[in-house]
Amino acid sequence: MSLDLFGSFALLLAFLCGIYAFVIGIAAIRTRKPLLIKSARHAGMAVCVLIWLGFASLAYLFFTDNFAMAYVVAHSNRTLETFFKFPAIWAGQEGSLLFWSFLLSIYVFSALFTYRHKHPELMPYVGVVLAGVQLFFLTLNNFIASPFQVLGAAGPAGVMHYIARADGQGLNPLLQYPEMIIHPPVLYSGYTGFSIPFAFALAALLGRYPGEKWIHLTRRWTMIAWGFQSAGILLGAHWAYAVLGWGGYWSWDPVENASLMPWLTGTAFLHSVMMQEKRGMMRVWNIWLVFTTFLLTIFGTFLTRSGVVSSVHAFAESKIGPWFLGFIGVALAVCVVSFLRNRDYLRSDNVLDSLVSRESSFLFNNLILLVACVAVLSGTLFPVLSEWVRGTKISVGAPFFNKINLPIGLFLLFLTGVGPLLAWRKTSMESLRRNFGIPLAIGIVAAAVGMLLGLREFYVTTCLLLSVFVTMTILTEFYRGARVIAARTGANLLSSAGQLTLRNTRRYGGYVVHFGMVLIFIGVSGTAFNQNKEMEMPVGAQMDIGPYHLTHQTFDSTQQTNYSTERATIAVDRNNQQVIMLYPERRFYPSNQESGTMVAIYSTLKQDLYVVYAGRSPDTNQPVIHAYLNPLVKWIWLGGAIVVLGTLLALVPNQQPVLALRAVEGRVPAMGSPATAQLSMQRYESPHE
Repeated sequence: MSLDLFGSFALLLAFLCGIYAFVIGIAAIRTRKPLLIKSARHAGMAVCVLIWLGFASLAYLFFTDNFAMAYVVAHSNRTLETFFKFPAIWAGQEGSLLFWSFLLSIYVFSALFTYRHKHPELMPYVGVVLAGVQLFFLTLNNFIASPFQVLGAAGPAGVMHYIARADGQGLNPLLQYPEMIIHPPVLYSGYTGFSIPFAFALAALLGRYPGEKWIHLTRRWTMIAWGFQSAGILLGAHWAYAVLGWGGYWSWDPVENASLMPWLTGTAFLHSVMMQEKRGMMRVWNIWLVFTTFLLTIFGTFLTRSGVVSSVHAFAESKIGPWFLGFIGVALAVCVVSFLRNRDYLRSDNVLDSLVSRESSFLFNNLILLVACVAVLSGTLFPVLSEWVRGTKISVGAPFFNKINLPIGLFLLFLTGVGPLLAWRKTSMESLRRNFGIPLAIGIVAAAVGMLLGLREFYVTTCLLLSVFVTMTILTEFYRGARVIAARTGANLLSSAGQLTLRNTRRYGGYVVHFGMVLIFIGVSGTAFNQNKEMEMPVGAQMDIGPYHLTHQTFDSTQQTNYSTERATIAVDRNNQQVIMLYPERRFYPSNQESGTMVAIYSTLKQDLYVVYAGRSPDTNQPVIHAYLNPLVKWIWLGGAIVVLGTLLALVPNQQPVLALRAVEGRVPAMGSPATAQLSMQRYESPHE
């Protein structure tokens, strides 16, 4: 059997197994027969294995240059480097949808296998929900957008026969960048990962699963998906910065917004879930946050693939959009009906006692994140809605999104520092003074120093104040907890801080994530001071931008295997000393008659010098150089790395204390008695903090 037929057969068999898993799963729920439960679970796992075989078949067709396949012809060619065969697999509509199914199947198989002998009253519901999601994508893979279509031509008597082209059209130049090997898989892993908490939440609602068990089961799955989504968004921003050549990393493009919206609701869920665990509150919020996050991942995929919005990230316009809208409608209807029939199961155990409490901070956090999501959604859809109502498409640009989201972002930054240090139920004035007095004073001093040094931007000054404030609250929490452990064990503060973190990885991993977000906010604030300059620069020409002096030294053209290139050599001086040589270039790919930009960047913690060869002037035929000076951009990438590190840390199981409680009388007088020290330690080791 040829690989195209094998791949098609594997996907078709996966579709049939998915139907079996869905139908038998429903029967298992109704009858509770162990044999049916086991059969449905095995069918669900078989679906995953068959999808893996189908994806492996497509990958093999790319790596063997099988140009009898229409999809391979459209996205690869013989001169394409082996390294870039990977992004070619998911470069188009059909392959990316199969790649989505592939990543989803990894999650589904992991969940079904992990809980195969656990939670028998819940897992049949989970299996049915996951089978339903997989069936939707397998329908697309098999019948709407199959990547296994072969090239064909009509022969004698109208009989079709296979043909094979000598070569393909090649990969889009924008995708011929190393980061595109990891950005789509990481982002898609975030999108698909939210299917697991959705399945557990819907299953718990349908099965009226007792207590907060489904929350405990899905916390790690949600954090994994959120971590992938965070990393995927930042990798996409870095790709846009390094490849597109426009000098920025975020333009509020519709597809960028599509990835941000489920991240916002997922972030809200990760915070408010602690209220359900700790106090049995916000059950309705949490259910709908999970539902909304999943629906937004599907909606984001619809935006990317339907052609209803214009985006450099989107696929070509296709007829696949109605299928996604139909699935969103069905999924939303199931969620609404399930909620209405079982809403009494979601009653809260407690009520909000005070506006100055941990609970209220989570509530405000949720509200602000949802407001941000609605603002992004409305701005993204406004061109479509305006075209429906008025017949003309009115675009909403970056100024709208910035005006709405800048104050929202700063308020979220404030809550990042305040929320974790407020007490449950009610926080006293003495506690507020003790926890926030010094950090707030240091933040105000930092803002005042910035203003004395010439800082006049309101939002930037506010961001500086809040960033210092949040950083100090985080450092204070680590210091206080480390001091308690040092009093018990006699270890130094640094070692005690390490022990503290490992004893409550969820809490202190969260603090690390918050610190990473602070760095991202600092990096974004540098946008207020961006500079740029464009001019014709024949060899020998010079340009000054900020503290840098640029000299165009040489200009050359070369021919590579897959493309031809024009490259400028730019010497960068600062204070009459050479700093670096930069080589911005433009590449032309003859296989698909497209060109691409290779940006040259000199990056420091203070600023990025970003140089683009923008082509030749149509009037003089001289090279045109566009230079940007972008302050603090590196802080965004460092902050993103710390966010990922904090997420990984929060996923590590807590390490149980192994050292016995030492007597603390006389060692740390401020700690009081051993009983007081023990109570202090319990606060820093509480798993729900």
